Amino acid sequence: TAGSLRSVPQNAQGGAYTLVASDNGKHIRAATTVTVPSGVFSVGNAVSVVNYTGGSIAINASGVTLRLAGTGTTGNRALAQYGVATVLCIAANEFVVTGSGLS
Repeated sequence: TAGSLRSVPQNAQGGAYTLVASDNGKHIRAATTVTVPSGVFSVGNAVSVVNYTGGSIAINASGVTLRLAGTGTTGNRALAQYGVATVLCIAANEFVVTGSGLS
């Protein structure tokens, strides 16, 4: 029921984008800011963000706690050019983000 386990479908976005429930299990090909909203995801839901630009983009928290994996530091994150980050819901409105090019 969760979809194919052999692919990660793409949702290409050219402008600022706020994640939606149907993004679970997908990757967002982002050109600018991606926002993680409150009240949308369930524990275990995951979305990857691919920065498909020549510069840094933001992954912003909106009413949620966004923790950097390995540090526990909270807050908005920057994703370097061609970086990939995965946002994982670990509790109601609490997420861990990990990836390459993430700060």
